[in-house]
Amino acid sequence: MGKGEDALTGKDTGISIWFFIGTLLVIYGILIVGADIYYHGHPGVHDVVLKELRVGLWWGAFLLLLGIFYTVRFRPRRG
Repeated sequence: MGKGEDALTGKDTGISIWFFIGTLLVIYGILIVGADIYYHGHPGVHDVVLKELRVGLWWGAFLLLLGIFYTVRFRPRRG
């Protein structure tokens, strides 16, 4: 019997922590991509060295994809 299993039925009763972490990564990814798109369209708001590399866009996209992977992979299933 593993963690999160019911002692009588042996079915999984818990929700994986990775599902919640994936959800948070999706939210953070959306916020970072949105902020990068917003600030890229408003020159002069933040003058950043090497802003043409769009680090916020790449980092936000990475978090978004990783979050989608974790959310789909560890989504709760009905038994």
